[in-house]
Amino acid sequence: MLLQRDADAVAHPQWHAAPVAAAGPTKSRLLIVGLAPGRLGAHRTGRPFWGDDSGDWLHEALLRHGFARAREGGRPPALKGCRITNAVRCLPPGNRPTSAERRRCSVFLQRDLGELCGGGRRQRPVAILALGRFAHEAVLLGLGRGLSGLPFFHGAEHPLAKGVTLVDSYHCSRYNTRTGRLTWPMFDAVFERLEALTLRS
Repeated sequence: MLLQRDADAVAHPQWHAAPVAAAGPTKSRLLIVGLAPGRLGAHRTGRPFWGDDSGDWLHEALLRHGFARAREGGRPPALKGCRITNAVRCLPPGNRPTSAERRRCSVFLQRDLGELCGGGRRQRPVAILALGRFAHEAVLLGLGRGLSGLPFFHGAEHPLAKGVTLVDSYHCSRYNTRTGRLTWPMFDAVFERLEALTLRS
């Protein structure tokens, strides 16, 4: 059966329709981890969280809280001290990433996590924002941590190692934002904590 991502590559040759790499400087103090590329977002544009409603929400928060700088001409904002990636790199079947896909893509997330958390190069505290339970579990597994004792819930903070904190948020998907499960005050509160953990420390 032809996968949606392969069908899109044929039907829309101008689309990215391929694995989506992380965006933002590698020496950032904040790593944002989402689920997987959205079909009309990263799958189409080639940049994580760019081109759909989820991306609009996330980039508005980044601009509000000093993690991005606006650019003209409809270009994505320039990320400042922030890197964005996904637990799964390709558009998943049915737009629902699976645990098997998460395992296959874990090497890429582990690399992103290693760049953030690794070695003596890190002199200041860093934070990881997991957007949704799927991303939360991917981060813990990518760091070799078990899932027990570190539950996902909106606004949770989990100190993982010296100077590294995992912060959880509901995903800024259209389903969550349009139903009121995730509101701007809730999302702003998460980013205020991320500022405190990174920019201001």
